[in-house]
Amino acid sequence: MLSLASAYAQSPAPKAKVNINTAPASELETLPRIGPKVAQRIIDFRTKNGGFKKIEEIMKVQGIGEKVYENIKDLITVGGETAPK
Repeated sequence: MLSLASAYAQSPAPKAKVNINTAPASELETLPRIGPKVAQRIIDFRTKNGGFKKIEEIMKVQGIGEKVYENIKDLITVGGETAPK
């Protein structure tokens, strides 16, 4: 039981999806491989460009390529999106 609890403590994952259009830097940094510099670039990008319309657009931010996107795509949202069926 303790090993399971410590495994969760070592990898804090966001409980709800992070809205990349509204999240502060501290919340963006909870995403895998997103540190303070990249979090600030996300904020700067959305400020300059008026927000993300699709989650894929996060790859336009310097420091976020396909590998990082693959790690975070299930953890982020742009809000109000409907899942394709």
